[in-house]
Amino acid sequence: MAKTRDDDVLARLAARDAAGSAFLAPHQLAAAERLEQLIRRAQLAPRVTMSYNPASVGGARAGNSVETASQGAADARLRLSRLAGMLPTDCWGVLFDICGLGKGLQLIETERRWPRRSAKLVLRIGLDQLAQQFGLSAHATGTGRGTVDGWLEARLPLIAEAES
Repeated sequence: MAKTRDDDVLARLAARDAAGSAFLAPHQLAAAERLEQLIRRAQLAPRVTMSYNPASVGGARAGNSVETASQGAADARLRLSRLAGMLPTDCWGVLFDICGLGKGLQLIETERRWPRRSAKLVLRIGLDQLAQQFGLSAHATGTGRGTVDGWLEARLPLIAEAES
């Protein structure tokens, strides 16, 4: 599902305000992008155009089940199912509505009869937990300085010495 980043909910929440702070952190945006890719791979995003493929028009092979999906889509659906089981229900619902269905925050709040600006907070909590499941964090961790390893014990000369 190709979206323009101008009207995207996540892009607006990640934009810096006048004070220079953003509502969503970079690791939360990265988690949302991974979820969008996973939903796209699982072929769960709504179709925008008509498909004239006989397998998807009707009959025994039509449907949205694991049997009719490709192996990659089936694997992505299983991974999405595992992620949904690890996150709270409300957080998963908001994440799927925004990243998978492209709904806006106001629509989500209206559908669920939530107070204004509450979906934004649930989204941030859900993205934090999703980022944790993906192994993403706000701060980089690791060794302070890496070592440079080479295959040779000594460095080769750049210009071969002329033999006399």
